[in-house]
Amino acid sequence: MAEDLNILIVDDHPMTVNGYVNVLSEEEFEGYNVSFIKALNCEEAYNIITNSSTKINIAYLDLSLPPYPEQKIFSGLDLGVLIRNTIPDCLIIILTMHSEAALIDRLIKEINPQGILCKSDIDIDEFLNAFQIIFSGDTYLSHKIVKSLKDKVFDNYNLDSYDKQILMRLSEGILTKNIPNYVPLSLSAIEKRKAHMKNMLLQGKGGDDHDLIEAIKKLGIL
Repeated sequence: MAEDLNILIVDDHPMTVNGYVNVLSEEEFEGYNVSFIKALNCEEAYNIITNSSTKINIAYLDLSLPPYPEQKIFSGLDLGVLIRNTIPDCLIIILTMHSEAALIDRLIKEINPQGILCKSDIDIDEFLNAFQIIFSGDTYLSHKIVKSLKDKVFDNYNLDSYDKQILMRLSEGILTKNIPNYVPLSLSAIEKRKAHMKNMLLQGKGGDDHDLIEAIKKLGIL
């Protein structure tokens, strides 16, 4: 028996909502009865989300929406928090024109969405690719979102473009003694930068280049 799959799409532009529906309608949902539910503002979305007869499985939320002050819902972020609190297993995908690190941090901390897509960052193919990745159980961040998070980590650790180049070369397996062929710094300057990064990222515990690269990867920089 086919399982119901209700996909909520919230955006204040009707043509955009219909565009998302048309794109997703091309996807094959074997074993599912798919229904698309549309909302153009926070009030419509709030009523759909809080209607116990409608179980939302996937929600696409634009961040900039006409508010619903009576329920203190002022944006897609507030809707995401509402969904996370009332339908915890719902897959939430945020759609936004903004990629500022502070906003992304807040989205992750307050909603922990399965996807964050920067609208200027994706086309139809990437939109579908993101959906497939998320529906299969993984998370997806579009390119600008990933870059914003990486830049924030660099800022937090006071790392600059030279540090990033050194880390990239190390991750490619290039020996430290050969890095001056790729980075316009002396070998002694590169060694000092490596020692500084190891001290910060490995918290003074010591370690080799492999440990440094693994620490960087865990932070999502590489």
